[in-house]
Amino acid sequence: MIKIGIILGSTRPGRRGEQVAQWVHGAAARRTDAEFEVIDLLDHPLPHLDEPTPAAMSAGRYQHGHTRAWADAIASFDGFVMVSPEYNHSIPGALKNAIDYLCAEWNNKAVGFVSYGAAGGARAVEQLRLICGALQMADVTPQVALSLLTEFENYTTLKPGDHNATALDALLDQVIAWSTALAPLRTASPVTVA
Repeated sequence: MIKIGIILGSTRPGRRGEQVAQWVHGAAARRTDAEFEVIDLLDHPLPHLDEPTPAAMSAGRYQHGHTRAWADAIASFDGFVMVSPEYNHSIPGALKNAIDYLCAEWNNKAVGFVSYGAAGGARAVEQLRLICGALQMADVTPQVALSLLTEFENYTTLKPGDHNATALDALLDQVIAWSTALAPLRTASPVTVA
């Protein structure tokens, strides 16, 4: 069965991302066509790029235990839903750092985006699409953009509208379909972490 990781991309105190990731997971858990798991970056504390060899050149050989643990976690999934806020028209530094730690572990996997912020996190997703494309990931078109102005009560409590649930279902449909379609490529180039 296809396994999809829901990456909680913010580590900031007071983050709204936990609510968003749990909402995504709640909707996903009702499905029977894939398994879903939340991956909280707080559970994977990664210093700023401390591997001596860039990920694209490491061939899965990592010096540090935290990198190997992160690589094993990411390698175990067939696709992802990235939950990201928009900070200053961009993605959180912790999410970019976590993505940059690895290369081959991301390849040939599908990815969808659920974002939030004053403008729904749309600019963060624009950047994530470029980053994920460089990692040979297939980003799906449907996305969920949650505005802090309309989808969060008092800017703090998530209250998504029905249209967001419909958009999330479309996103999950596509992430699962593309993750399934890309399986032969992942099988042809399995990732080993050393």
